[in-house]
Amino acid sequence: MTAVSLMSKGILLRATESGIVGGREAKPHSRPYMASIQYLGHHSCGGILIREDFVLTAAHCKYENRGPCTVVLGAHDISKKEKSQQHIEVAKYYPHPKYNGTLNYDIMLLKVKLTTLKNHVKTIRIPKKNGKTPANIECLVAGWGLTKVNGSCSNVLKEAREKIQFGTECSHIWKHHFRSDHMICTKFTKKSGGVCQGDSGGPLICNKMPQGITAFTFASNCNDPKYPHVFTKVNFFIPWIEQTMKKRGMMHEPLVKGIMAFSSLTENALVLKKNSKDGACVYARHVKKNS
Repeated sequence: MTAVSLMSKGILLRATESGIVGGREAKPHSRPYMASIQYLGHHSCGGILIREDFVLTAAHCKYENRGPCTVVLGAHDISKKEKSQQHIEVAKYYPHPKYNGTLNYDIMLLKVKLTTLKNHVKTIRIPKKNGKTPANIECLVAGWGLTKVNGSCSNVLKEAREKIQFGTECSHIWKHHFRSDHMICTKFTKKSGGVCQGDSGGPLICNKMPQGITAFTFASNCNDPKYPHVFTKVNFFIPWIEQTMKKRGMMHEPLVKGIMAFSSLTENALVLKKNSKDGACVYARHVKKNS
């Protein structure tokens, strides 16, 4: 099914159209593994630092012909030049080889130069392969992005709590769009909040480990509890992650600006969304090409 037809069914293909709705401001620098992935100097996606030279994010966070991509580490307020921040240009993109612009295999590694690990910049340990995350356990999501549906972007890191949902329940709602082998989904309440526009590529943290990478939500209303939020399941991809980092970690990688192609029926248009405090984020909107 094409990206356009998925949109017609109400799926938010890119949680780059997402941020934490509701929730609360995170304690400054309490999540030192968090990364802000930026284009044109504006936040676009989240990510996590899993090694000194690799950031894990969503594959759909890579844009064509948008200039260099920068990873910002050690940030709490991305509208400010905090002394804790490190701005690092991405040297190489490694989307999963099976990713083709649809909802499946939506995971990517970003190769960056070695970061300086300090109090405000640290790696997070990834889970073991094929591990299980029990349903109903409470997990945390975090990111910079829209703070309410059709609202403004957040300059500061926000977080919210969501609970793991049974895969059968996710399949019932999302039908064939949900793949239980490499996806995981969560339930939430309007009061607790959760991911929405700006949080793509950000983590789902369960028991202090990243079990998911934010992937997609309901298009019309990301804060509608009837529609579970969907994440790419990290433990399914551990062999690929480890193999990619082992092969590429010590190699000199030239700076590149290329990107994979999206569906032939869609093009990726960046939209600048300013917030009330003069901050801004960039998110993806998929539109049908003129025939």
